[in-house]
Amino acid sequence: MEAEAADGPPGGVEAALSCFSFNQDCTSLAIGTKAGYKLFSLSSVEQLDQVHGSNEIPDVYIVERLFSSSLVVVVSHTKPRQMNVYHFKKGTEICNYSYSSNILSIRLNRQRLLVCLEEAIYIHNIKDMKLLKTILDVPANPTGLCALSINHSNSYVAYPGSLTTGEIVLYDGHSLKTVCTIAAHEGTLAAITFNASGSKLASASEKGTVIRVFSVPDGQKLYEFRRGMKRYVTISSLVFSMDSQFLCASSNTETVHIFKLEHVTNRSSPKGWCHARKHKIQATPLTSHPGSAPGCRALGDPGSRPEEPSTWTGYMGKMFMAASNYLPTQVSDMMNQDRAFATGRLNFSGQRNICTLSTIQKLPRLLVASSDGHLYIYNLDPQDGGECVLIKTHSLLSSGTTEENKENDLRPSLPQSYAATVARPSTSSASTVPGYSEDGGALRGEVIPEHEFATGPVCLDDENEFPPIILCRGSQKGKTKQS
Repeated sequence: MEAEAADGPPGGVEAALSCFSFNQDCTSLAIGTKAGYKLFSLSSVEQLDQVHGSNEIPDVYIVERLFSSSLVVVVSHTKPRQMNVYHFKKGTEICNYSYSSNILSIRLNRQRLLVCLEEAIYIHNIKDMKLLKTILDVPANPTGLCALSINHSNSYVAYPGSLTTGEIVLYDGHSLKTVCTIAAHEGTLAAITFNASGSKLASASEKGTVIRVFSVPDGQKLYEFRRGMKRYVTISSLVFSMDSQFLCASSNTETVHIFKLEHVTNRSSPKGWCHARKHKIQATPLTSHPGSAPGCRALGDPGSRPEEPSTWTGYMGKMFMAASNYLPTQVSDMMNQDRAFATGRLNFSGQRNICTLSTIQKLPRLLVASSDGHLYIYNLDPQDGGECVLIKTHSLLSSGTTEENKENDLRPSLPQSYAATVARPSTSSASTVPGYSEDGGALRGEVIPEHEFATGPVCLDDENEFPPIILCRGSQKGKTKQS
């Protein structure tokens, strides 16, 4: 959920932010600028609290915070091959590492830290920053596209497997072995992301028209959504909600699309997308009998009289679905693709942006951060969807400066029944993972296992040192376990 802002966005507007990213559980926002970086808490709609700011490292283009802990990873254009890991509350540098080429992206959870270069991926054990694996058989990846499951119990990794097609390599960050390869799209990949539990993987191609969701680790297609048909777009970000009920996609257009992951049906879960089962299996047609039309049952067959739809629209929908069996595969697939459940309208287009779905003050919100230095907060109706309502705009460059949507003053307050309907548990994902406190730290008295593949989390309490190391400065040239 990290984006590097373009140096010169379309329209002649200079990017105020060089990068911006939401943390793993969407409770914090990090931004990088020419002067340094800042961290913000996302616990309130009305107020944007700055947690930390630093001007010690200029021209930051990557900044990633580990959940709500004090661990932050920073990369600067002044030293694009060096990763710096800080404990910002103590004001100390934990370690830094140098690599053979420019760092393009960094992903981390409570067990693993990924450093993605154009032609290699480095996997570190975050407890002691030991380098566990270097993946070298990676196709040229100039954007540093990769994903890491935030669930430290599996730590799945996904990255492009081809220069010309939308092939995804699924890699196990614990066993350090390739799980499978998924033929996700015909065109090259633009975005990939895991859900919070690491059981689903979503992807979009450079065309940006179709978004697919696959099961992990078997690579079966679960959902297929159509973002649009009129034009190709550049997907800026793709993210699941923490409860995996929604999937959000933003692009270089003025619309953010939110898809709802309904119950998986037969039409939306064909098998065979993983290379182990590379041939698509179509839905089983209805049994034909002599003298009957293809795909039709004889009147005497069991189940030949399905329940008729009670409305005209239901009848027409049934007819369209039946007609899709006789259409070319591309047309029938398009008819079966689900459309957006909700949308958010931006007052700009062409700017680099990232989106996320978060529960703030017990209500679901859509958050969009843009390269012009603003954070937009929308209300999301999880029951009926529709257009999300912009309720707050925060400036990320002027601390404490906010701009409230004027239409919000004219809109009546939401009824209490609605709040009760859409309320979510206030506990964050950190609190649902065994061994973690609300601030992302280890529970008091927990013993951190010494084995590098241990399931226990790394200690993140501010009262203790983060990893059991003092300095781990060094180069990653020539001392790696390669694949």
